[in-house]
Amino acid sequence: MQDVIVGQRFQLGRKIGAGSFGDIHLGTNLETNEEVAVKLEAVTAKTPQLIYEAKLYTLIGGAAGIPNIHWYGNEGKHNVMVLDLLGPSLEDYFEFCSYKFSLRTILRLAEQVITCIENVHAKNYLHRDIKPDNFVMGLGKMSNQVHIIDFGLAKRYQDPETKEHIPCAEGKNLTGTAEYSSLNTHLGFEQSRRDDLESIGFMLFYFLRGELPWQGMDDLQSAEKHKRIMKKKVANPIEDLGKSFPSEFATYFNYCRSLDFVDRPDYMYPRMILKEICFREGLDVEVPFDWHLIYENKKVENEARYGNKAEKTEEDELALSIRQRKSTALENESKERR
Repeated sequence: MQDVIVGQRFQLGRKIGAGSFGDIHLGTNLETNEEVAVKLEAVTAKTPQLIYEAKLYTLIGGAAGIPNIHWYGNEGKHNVMVLDLLGPSLEDYFEFCSYKFSLRTILRLAEQVITCIENVHAKNYLHRDIKPDNFVMGLGKMSNQVHIIDFGLAKRYQDPETKEHIPCAEGKNLTGTAEYSSLNTHLGFEQSRRDDLESIGFMLFYFLRGELPWQGMDDLQSAEKHKRIMKKKVANPIEDLGKSFPSEFATYFNYCRSLDFVDRPDYMYPRMILKEICFREGLDVEVPFDWHLIYENKKVENEARYGNKAEKTEEDELALSIRQRKSTALENESKERR
């Protein structure tokens, strides 16, 4: 679909992402020459969600950590949404760092991730699919800013005018990614703000540990997989998950689970208790994220080994490298399926 023009001014480039929803392409605004991300979904999709997601971006976009939408609509056989072009996801960077983040990087990310979800909740919506793939870093001057994406499963939890909260229904099917879902979500309860925060907690433990005890069940049917993941979560108390790490992470979890269904979380509290770790451990949060340090070190090593001069890395150089690698992998997969 390269060279196709959508919205009369956005030209599609190579594919840079794919998922159950459809594809993401690099795009160019022909009026400004600005690069953008173009998300495509077949109009024949069994459960179309792109136009719904686009409308949410128009409602909640603009706040810190939430991308701006440039255009959305229908073009031929596809629903289309054009967004800010952002960098790799936290999952991409975690893989680049060999599934090991420093405590400093985790705490720095945690503060921004909590702020992202606070901004979403402030617009009366839940995200309901918290996971490392759905948090991405910016580019250029925003390369140290975390952004939250993918609102296809988002849901309004209260009326914006009356502030009436949705009821706590039971017997609900699991919505989201089971590995990071809250225990109440597994038990079939309607989700609320507390569940987004608990999911962030599981994500932080993933970064701390390198893996979660219930990961690696992708070969199972979804119902059986969800059942086994829930059993594993019950069998692994939070104190055991975090026993090798600062106790504040378990405190964070206990706070999330102390909230009632309709409670508005005190977002400052978890940020504050996690900051206490920085003060106690003497961590300098102004140091670059781990992936930048590793990339710079690799360039210095190559200079020593091969004699190439290691110039200081442009902030987007690593992001571009990861994007190109993923794009090439997608192209190879497409060729194999032909």
